[in-house]
Amino acid sequence: MRENTMYQVSTLQALALGYSRAVVSAGELLNKGDTGLGTFEDVNGEMIVLEGCCYRADQDGRVSMVAPQTGVPFAAVARLYGEQRFTLDGMPNIDSVRAKLTERIEERFGLNSMHVVRIDGEFTRVDARSESPYRSHHVTLKKILGKTQKAFLFKNIRGSLVGVYFPDYMDGINMPGWHLHFLSEDRTKGGHVFDVSVRTGVALVDKISRMELDLPREAAFDTYTLKQDLQDEIKSVE
Repeated sequence: MRENTMYQVSTLQALALGYSRAVVSAGELLNKGDTGLGTFEDVNGEMIVLEGCCYRADQDGRVSMVAPQTGVPFAAVARLYGEQRFTLDGMPNIDSVRAKLTERIEERFGLNSMHVVRIDGEFTRVDARSESPYRSHHVTLKKILGKTQKAFLFKNIRGSLVGVYFPDYMDGINMPGWHLHFLSEDRTKGGHVFDVSVRTGVALVDKISRMELDLPREAAFDTYTLKQDLQDEIKSVE
């Protein structure tokens, strides 16, 4: 197994509590990994990192490539080598996709490790969301998304699911389990995935046992109470 590192910007708990200021740039992020997800400064859309490029899905699900200097408050990326490869056909919903992914990593004793995944295929439907920017300080992500989020549905579309897996004990640093974003094959549509139906697909998964966590350096970060239990709130946002 190749040595691999999950590089993460800030923590999901900080983002959930409203810390959405830039910590690194998109260019700096891509120096650390070629596959992953996150968001942009002021929660300006959903991030999909694929094949070493950083894309933004806007409030209407339209995708564009971002400039290297674009600010990133939260993200998780790694190198994708595809050490584990398998088909995912006839998956009716996101629960079945997550269950199959979990089953395959459990076979290799990976439930307590991090993973990065890419699933290329044909999708019957992708139920997704994204959002427009909202400049705030100590306004929770749940409240921001309540103001700016839009949901949309893609039907009979080819593309890729990109995601990360974090074990339960890392709750608060990131979301436990599988977190997935979508990018269409033509790189014009995408977003955070609520639900998905996979007609046929191929999954590439890598197990990761090392993490680099890049925390915000400004004093404002220390005004957030990160010991709060936000599990229910994070699940409602997901």
